[in-house]
Formats: sequence, structure tokens, C-alpha cells
Amino acid sequence: MQVNGVEIEDTFAEAFRMVGSRILITACSRQWALQAATTMTGFATSVIGCGCEAGLEREVEPEETPDGRPGTSVLLFAMSKKSLADQLIKRIGQCVMTSPTSACYNFLESSETVLVGGKLRYFGDGYQISKLLGGRRFWRIPVMEGEFLIEESFGVQEAVGGGNFLILGQDLESTLRATERAVAEIGKVRGVITPFPGGIVRSGSKVSSKYKFLRASSNTPYCPTIRSLVDSQLSEAVNCVLEIVIDGLEKTEVGEAMRVGIRAACLPGIVRISAGNYGGALGQYHFYLRDILGGTLG
Repeated sequence: MQVNGVEIEDTFAEAFRMVGSRILITACSRQWALQAATTMTGFATSVIGCGCEAGLEREVEPEETPDGRPGTSVLLFAMSKKSLADQLIKRIGQCVMTSPTSACYNFLESSETVLVGGKLRYFGDGYQISKLLGGRRFWRIPVMEGEFLIEESFGVQEAVGGGNFLILGQDLESTLRATERAVAEIGKVRGVITPFPGGIVRSGSKVSSKYKFLRASSNTPYCPTIRSLVDSQLSEAVNCVLEIVIDGLEKTEVGEAMRVGIRAACLPGIVRISAGNYGGALGQYHFYLRDILGGTLG
């Protein structure tokens, strides 16, 4: 199978179950809403070393927010409900509550919730005030420029982490250009994020290592500089590989993000599109590339 002359390998991306949440951050201006969200999602590329995976989903217009101010939607993913709650409390407490004029709301309808504002309220040192609006409880926490408003509980749900595809190109310039274009198209899909820097992973990993103290190591079969030393998966025409990892609240959203991203990446200079998997032993979700491009998830 080919798209614009680029080979689509007959393989699948192996993704796994995570727990996800969506929060809304608002502020007096779009700049400050983005600043709080950007700070909160720092050091959140992979659960392997960061505790969670997080990113900006989209900007939210004032008419969509509870307080009529500009907002930013943020998605967070972790391996369990408890670890996600811990990350929400830490990141909102340290990065959103500290950001000027910010407020923070639940932005996910779900029967499952975790207590966030209900714990951060204690920062108010006894001067916090509870407010019940439309059946939702909020806390007003005094801060030095006024009050920090935060919802008591945030929705969580089962989600999908680790959807991915590999872009194999002739050189760095063409591969980076194609990957940037793919990330831009994925950014138009609701319910997903690409948590790595600029949405791109240069240091793809495999779940094994020659060192016993490491759970993961460099994806050596796809490293062009050592192709003569390993069981390489690269032809002589491939001199650069970049990966896109996608997390989403729903399987269908991850599949759609992969579909538009792969199609966008099929540019001149790209040799092949592949995906990372471990023979089906690691993840519960299998995204077959050719099925996705044909309109099904497989």
C-alpha cells in the first residue's frame, strides 16, 4: 500500500490503557491562560519518567467557558486513577494556582471523578469559601492578587495511550518537515494530544535493555548511525526516523489522529511509514496502519 508514493508498512501501532482527564484553565487574557497551561504540562512527555503524559488540546473561546474568559483545554493521562489524581493536584497547585488571574474547571463529563479542588482548598488556611453552582461545587481560595477559583472534583475516564507511527525519511530536513506537518494536522483532532516536544520523538524507545536497571532503551533497529551493528529495520535510503506518539480519550479519536497524521506526512523525501509494537504483548489496543487509512480501526 502506498500514499503519494510513500510505502505504508503492513504493521500496527501497539497502544495501552491509561486513565485520562480534561481540564479547563481560564485567565484574564489568552496569553495567561496559555501560560498556565504550558507550565502545567511541562515535563509530561512519558509515564516512563514523568509520572503522566499531558498536553494542550485546544484554545477555548470565552463563550465556551463558565466565566466568559479565554481558556485552554488540557488533557492529562496516567496509568491509574490514583496517580492521575496525584498529578492533577500537584500540577494545578504548583502551576495553575500560582499563575496570575487563573481559574480551573473540570472539562470532562464522566461518572468517575477524583478530588482535586477539595484537597487544594486547604491552601486557603481556613479562609477558603465553598460555592455550589448548578450542582457543581467550587472553592474560592484567597491568594495575593484576589482569589483562585477551582472546581472540587474532576472527571476521569479510561483512555488510550501510546498510539504512534514512525516516519522514515531520506534526510533530516524532509523528515522533520513531514513530521511537523503531521503534528499540525493531528492538532485539529479533538480529544488527543501529542505529548512530546513539539509533538515529535527523536529518541524512540524499545521495552528492553542490556542494562538490568533500565526498563527501556533506544529503539536501536531504527537508529541509522548504527545500522551496520544491529538488526536494522532501515534500508540504505533511510537516514532519519522520527516518531509521533498520540494519547486520546477514545480509541476512535486516536485512530483518526493517526489517519490524518500519516496522510499529512506522505511528502517527497519520505520513504516509509511504520509503527512501534512489541508483537502485541504490551498493549491492549492495536492500530493497523492500512486499516486506519482504509477507514477502519481493525
